[in-house]
Amino acid sequence: MGEVQVVVFTLEREEYGLEISKVQEIVHYQQATKIPEAPDFFQGIINLRGKVIPVFDLKKRFYQKETQITENTRIVVASVGSFTVGIMADEVSEVLQLPEETIETLPTIFASFAEGGVYAVGKLEDRLLLLLDLEKTINEKELENLEAGLL
Repeated sequence: MGEVQVVVFTLEREEYGLEISKVQEIVHYQQATKIPEAPDFFQGIINLRGKVIPVFDLKKRFYQKETQITENTRIVVASVGSFTVGIMADEVSEVLQLPEETIETLPTIFASFAEGGVYAVGKLEDRLLLLLDLEKTINEKELENLEAGLL
């Protein structure tokens, strides 16, 4: 069996994993420029080496809480379809190799969570890792609407 390599980050004391193939880079938090009338979990836009990138606060989407900025706050720059986005994280802790046999898809009873982007759980020795599909968390339609109306 193979392995899945993931970047591990924290939101509200829960650990999430994002496949490394989707991650472009991880940067220190920088203040985002707010856009009026944007969705609640849309933090704003940043200028990353001349490219304007939308930044999302998934803590608002998942937990209805705003990320508190600390020295550990990071922005995970990732691909969602044809878009590049930033995802705020309380902390980025590590890159892990998850053997496929340690990954369990969510049971159908949790189907509503899968709609939010959590598609599986990585079972580690002493903890669980929620595996995230950003294309379900932030769908291309939302990004197209942002691009058409805001960016």
